[in-house]
Amino acid sequence: MVEALALADEAVSTCVDDATWALAEDELVAALDATHRLEQRLAAVKLALVREIDSRGTARAQGASSTAVWLRERLHLTISAARRLVDLAAALDTGNPEVRAALANGDITVDQARVIADTVATVHAAAGAEAADKAVGVLTDWANQFDPTLLRKLGTRILDHVAPDIADAAAQAALEAEARRASRDRHLTLTELSDGRLRLTGILDTETAGLLRTTIDPLTAPGGPDDQRSPAQRRHDALADICRLTLRTGDLPEHGGGPAQIVVTTTFDTLAQQLGAGTLDTGLHLTPETVRRLACDAAILPAVLGSASQTLDLGRQRRLVSGPLRRALVLRDRGCAFPGCDRPPRWCDAHHIRHWADGGTTSLANAVLLCGHHHRHLHHSDWVVRLGGDGHPEFTPPAWLDPDQIPRRNHYHRRT
Repeated sequence: MVEALALADEAVSTCVDDATWALAEDELVAALDATHRLEQRLAAVKLALVREIDSRGTARAQGASSTAVWLRERLHLTISAARRLVDLAAALDTGNPEVRAALANGDITVDQARVIADTVATVHAAAGAEAADKAVGVLTDWANQFDPTLLRKLGTRILDHVAPDIADAAAQAALEAEARRASRDRHLTLTELSDGRLRLTGILDTETAGLLRTTIDPLTAPGGPDDQRSPAQRRHDALADICRLTLRTGDLPEHGGGPAQIVVTTTFDTLAQQLGAGTLDTGLHLTPETVRRLACDAAILPAVLGSASQTLDLGRQRRLVSGPLRRALVLRDRGCAFPGCDRPPRWCDAHHIRHWADGGTTSLANAVLLCGHHHRHLHHSDWVVRLGGDGHPEFTPPAWLDPDQIPRRNHYHRRT
């Protein structure tokens, strides 16, 4: 087997640098089909090898606590991917030879094989071996037409086809089994990158997925005609807004003996002159502009240090917009004041029109409500905000957007 795989590896390696642009269209499609079929066949071989390694106890013999942990280190997989690999290998080996054969023939994909194995296990538990055998044939045929997501949805009613007399009762059992799988597979991984950013990966169970979509979807609409963010960037910013709102509620449990909060460390001169960077209590660094923007929000407490690093002020909530002043600001602006934005007050920060580090005061005449997106936008663009003669905020666009630079207002909240 090792020699055969080495020959296959050599054959595939010759295709890596081939000029695909030189292929005729029918050859291009044929090559794609062949590659896909080969990928599934190799997956079948891989699963057989994983199953044998697992049954022999190779991982424990080499000092690993489980086959999944051994695979994670050996193949550089995530632990969840390694566990799914071990589970599928076992499922195909213990009662699903037809599924394994379909995968080996390239007729189904690995994801489809996983769906079929899960569904067949549920059918076997509910209706017995004969119904399970019928289900394999039906699901394998369906796999020629439907992707794994649709296949799983169809599988919830498979008993209507293979055991209609117990279909209703078994459907409930299938739903419960699916819930158990969702609970088993749920996870969220935060991976810190070298530049301080985080990569989020994971799988949410059905309930949590519904909660996230219900919460995040209303915040992902474009912020106006000049909003150039991609949908993925809008979802990112919506998650940031949700985190800010949660911090602002004060309902989070204590963390480290105090309320959950972000602490930014910087010198006063750094903040006032926009030089250097600020440091979070996690050790990550922020740009001067980001530090100045965070300092606008009463829910985010800046720790300002003197030249000898002594603490001059932690939070300085007396100069931040809170209490009666924030309530007055909400009554005046009624939400994000940026033109065209419909974000309500609870999603908004209080922005100093003239920054406090530049001598600005904390007063109704020097504050404006801005949602997270427009707060960032104002700090990173040439828009200018001021209060008009009637005491309401108006925004002057940059010259490239409006050569006449006619001030604009948010009329959305005025209508409500």
